Amino acid sequence: MDVFQEKQLSVYFKRDDLIHPFISGNKWRKLKYVLHDAHQKNKTSLATFGGAFSNHLLAVACAGATFGFKTIGFVRGDELEIKNPVLRMCHLFGMRLIFIARNEYRDKEVLYAKYFKHDDSIYFVPEGGSCLEALPGVAEIIDELTESYDHIFTASGTGGTLAGLAVGVASKALKTQVHGIAVIKGGDYLNQEIQKWIAHTPYTLHTDFHRGGYAKTDHELVLFTRNFARHTGIVIEPIYTAKMLMGVMQLSRDDYFKPGSKILCIHTGGVWGGIGLAF
Repeated sequence: MDVFQEKQLSVYFKRDDLIHPFISGNKWRKLKYVLHDAHQKNKTSLATFGGAFSNHLLAVACAGATFGFKTIGFVRGDELEIKNPVLRMCHLFGMRLIFIARNEYRDKEVLYAKYFKHDDSIYFVPEGGSCLEALPGVAEIIDELTESYDHIFTASGTGGTLAGLAVGVASKALKTQVHGIAVIKGGDYLNQEIQKWIAHTPYTLHTDFHRGGYAKTDHELVLFTRNFARHTGIVIEPIYTAKMLMGVMQLSRDDYFKPGSKILCIHTGGVWGGIGLAF
């Protein structure tokens, strides 16, 4: 990553992927207070949604097994996809998998009501884990930092991690600028979701580095992901973290940052979900 040296930037990498092997990175942080809320409300089961390679489904399955909740996952796609390693791990942790046709999956409230409308023992966890209860756990990232930074970057799929980081920075009155690299095409709509949680908290969402859309890859992205592992010993995936890093590199080339800036990039985990895309 010679561009950082060329532009006189100091770039650091926070490895939240090391928090837990299955409740990885931002999933651990998002679920921390969600699970506390579920426990306080005497819920015994967790229900959520995700795709066939969802890190979120795996995290909820493992968290349920670890902290004493039954788990239910609505899976977008065909039941034959149980053959993939992520869903097999969900099944190993005891998650009940309900497969939903792709054309029915969009209306999650209707689906949830169809199965569990009258079951008060279940706590609903939004897809991706992003909700108001998730923000304090993400904000704790800022508490762990031992240095100050001019910029902090995260990948953004639902906006929860970006919002939580912004809350953490604002709570300490830091001058750090918080950035999200949207990994989905047309990601501007995420601003509406984020502002529901943090209406007056500053942040910046970059929407031009999605490389074709969510879970879309290209040769350059895959090659970057592989080379990063081979040159650093750190595994990233092409869905989130690789796109974020490539976005920061492009912003550096475009002289977005002042020379001498200190930049922190968050590895939000999720390596399981990248299985098969870059390896």
